Amino acid sequence: MSDLPALARFGDRLATGLTDVTSDPAALDSSGFWAVAADYEGRLTCARFRDVQETPVPAPAPGRWHGPAAADWTSSLDHAAYTAGVRRIREHIAAGEVYQVNLCRVLSAPVAPDADVDALTAVLAHGNPAPYAGTIRLPGHGVEIATASPELFLRRAGRTVESGPIKGTARTEAELLPKDHAENVMIVDLVRNDIGRICTTGSVTVPDLCAVEKHPGLVHLVSTVRGELRPGAGWPDLLAAAFPAGSITGAPKSSALRIIDALETAPRGPYCGGIGWVDADRGTGELAVGIRTFWIDRDPGGTAVLRFGAGAGITWDSDPEGEWRETELKAARLLAVASGTYAETGL
Repeated sequence: MSDLPALARFGDRLATGLTDVTSDPAALDSSGFWAVAADYEGRLTCARFRDVQETPVPAPAPGRWHGPAAADWTSSLDHAAYTAGVRRIREHIAAGEVYQVNLCRVLSAPVAPDADVDALTAVLAHGNPAPYAGTIRLPGHGVEIATASPELFLRRAGRTVESGPIKGTARTEAELLPKDHAENVMIVDLVRNDIGRICTTGSVTVPDLCAVEKHPGLVHLVSTVRGELRPGAGWPDLLAAAFPAGSITGAPKSSALRIIDALETAPRGPYCGGIGWVDADRGTGELAVGIRTFWIDRDPGGTAVLRFGAGAGITWDSDPEGEWRETELKAARLLAVASGTYAETGL
């Protein structure tokens, strides 16, 4: 909606008073508070805001968010196409081309032209709270994102950088499989390599490996990778080394990216990208991996489409039906919350 003001929310932090928008990552090492949205395909939008205040996300207002009907969601890969993709990835693994690939699908549904991602943010905060929840609304710049991400992509405090890759998902801790732990270790090794490219030699460590985190409706295995940036390295170097995140691509990353490009039929956009904030004055920042993320696409005629991505990490041990069910598990609660059909939201 072009008549809505630009804003960004991250937790209880609200940024308003837009002053600059750029695609240059070097801006993140300049000054001011920036909202950052990096599409999986590489489009980077950095928006500097003048005013930042601590303000809780407002409670959902009745009638403010009108989500799509539950039956209106369609998938870029249906059940047959997705399971066929899993089988094809296993063929690539058998051929020695790759060890793991994250296969994703994008779900879409029409929404009203006046749909507002900030109103969706209030609904998500109530129905699916998340540690890296965020919103970026930039009318006129094609960025309307509301994320309930549970995953840390990059955190920076001075020269210290940290990533928190998630690999391994189940309804309960007891349902996690050996395959989930193997996935996590593979991606941790990849993230160590990515961060190690721009960190001082010997500084990269793994303080936590395969810790179990509980989130609404499911559990994840989460690890922590930490390092110290080498002298002279900044946000452009960090993004170039780590993007896109290893947890949503695969290992080796170059092979996984090629296979993803061949199998997926829709652009991921903000899904699997990076979403967050950078305080250039303090040398701090926090970007989430853009999972559990909604975004609005608009065409010049005024039609608005709400999109949401879901995926799963495919390894040799993957069962095609099981991986399809994992994508359904990841999507079910969030789609129900956005459509107003999840009972616990009370909306």
